Amino acid sequence: MMTYCQYLREHPEDTFNKNYHDTEYGFPLTDDPALFERLVLEINQAGLSWITILKKQANFRHAYDGFDVDKVAAYGEQEIARLLAEADIIRNRLKVHAAVENARRIQGLRAEFGSFKGWLDAHHPLSLEEWTKLFKKTFVFTGGEIVKEFLLSTGYLPGAHDHECPVYRQIAGLKPAWMR
Repeated sequence: MMTYCQYLREHPEDTFNKNYHDTEYGFPLTDDPALFERLVLEINQAGLSWITILKKQANFRHAYDGFDVDKVAAYGEQEIARLLAEADIIRNRLKVHAAVENARRIQGLRAEFGSFKGWLDAHHPLSLEEWTKLFKKTFVFTGGEIVKEFLLSTGYLPGAHDHECPVYRQIAGLKPAWMR
């Protein structure tokens, strides 16, 4: 199976993926809006190509109020209808409802862990299998591939970049969770 780094070496013209690979993928995230955004994007990618999500990323940010957890958690039927009518994002009822429900669940984690990041840090390190079980127990619409990509992309699991990739060294300097 080709890694993301290998893909980009063979497809240097793919600027959407190159920008994401070079500036976001595997970089540790520290705040709830950024972590929540990545979770929502990974959920929306299910069944679609990642390039589709990358091309719509700014639209997702706008449609979901900058991924403000409290704002999204407060969405009611009117906001859900607005999202389902928004042509510039993925208009899948299950994925839209998952975003709202998962925002509510992140709110619930704050009482014990202070934040989504606090919850992740409190459970780190776990194996991918253990993470997947925990995510399925805690959130909705979080299968194994979604959990894996979320954790790789946010610095909680190793493997986002090949060791010879220049971005690997840059991320290593930031000491992501998987290196601690």
